[in-house]
Amino acid sequence: MRFKGLDLNLLVALDVLLEERSVSRAAKRLHLSQPAASAALGRLREFFRDDILILHGKRMIPTSYADSLVPEVKRVLGQLDFIVSMSSEFDAARSERVFRLMASDYVASVLIGPAIQRFEDIAPGIQLDIRLPNEQVALEFERGEIDLVLTPEEYVSPNHPAELLFEEQHVVVGWAENPLMDRPLRRAEFERSAHVAVTIGPNRQLTYAERHLQNVAPDRQVEIFAPSFSVVPWLVIGTGRLTVMHERLAQVFSKDLPLKIQPLPVDVPPMREMIQHHAARAHDPGVGWLRRLLHEMAVAIDA
Repeated sequence: MRFKGLDLNLLVALDVLLEERSVSRAAKRLHLSQPAASAALGRLREFFRDDILILHGKRMIPTSYADSLVPEVKRVLGQLDFIVSMSSEFDAARSERVFRLMASDYVASVLIGPAIQRFEDIAPGIQLDIRLPNEQVALEFERGEIDLVLTPEEYVSPNHPAELLFEEQHVVVGWAENPLMDRPLRRAEFERSAHVAVTIGPNRQLTYAERHLQNVAPDRQVEIFAPSFSVVPWLVIGTGRLTVMHERLAQVFSKDLPLKIQPLPVDVPPMREMIQHHAARAHDPGVGWLRRLLHEMAVAIDA
């Protein structure tokens, strides 16, 4: 199919070529022979009147014009993917749709994991592509390439609909053999202890809890900053370190690991975990189905 003289199949080839920066690797991903991928690059160069990729030593480097095409090509392909996957009806039992979500490993552990177990029975063909929060994924959401975002209320985009999924309390977690964990902690004990904290993404964004703890417990001694919630237990077990963790996640970890949970001796407001969809997905029956399922799972995990 051609649009203003461009074979639209070449947009897929352009996207992969600019990601791989290698004709041979792109050919493998596109399930083409290397000569066919080279021919596609040649046709792209002819249409855009630009080299697109330039050989520099043993590497291929995109031209500045090609770099400028990247976000637009991804946006167009994302919209095409949406159009193809969307229909007036959605049959979860027969669908093979891929849903793209932005969610932390905390949400993946306490909510999405149990939901996937249900998928095996009610939607065996559906796939989930879960992306950890970062600025690039947030931009993909704004372009309509991410179906749902699960995030604390203070991080929702003001440009798209969002609704409360559940509220979450925070607790103190420590090694089961740490004597401090035998009874509720006093504030002074909490602040004197070494702590493990979490920052998110390459820009080391503070978590909901850390943002509040900086104000209510400024003297807390943070010894280690971890890159994700899931590695925190391994930085606490066998030590005197403490960590502040979501109550649901702490309960998941403490089932199988030598950890104990105590109330937080300082005031951190309940976290409001939201579910947000792109405004363009408001009438997408598949996204609506997934939102309802996640709401059901949020109720079920507290039952």
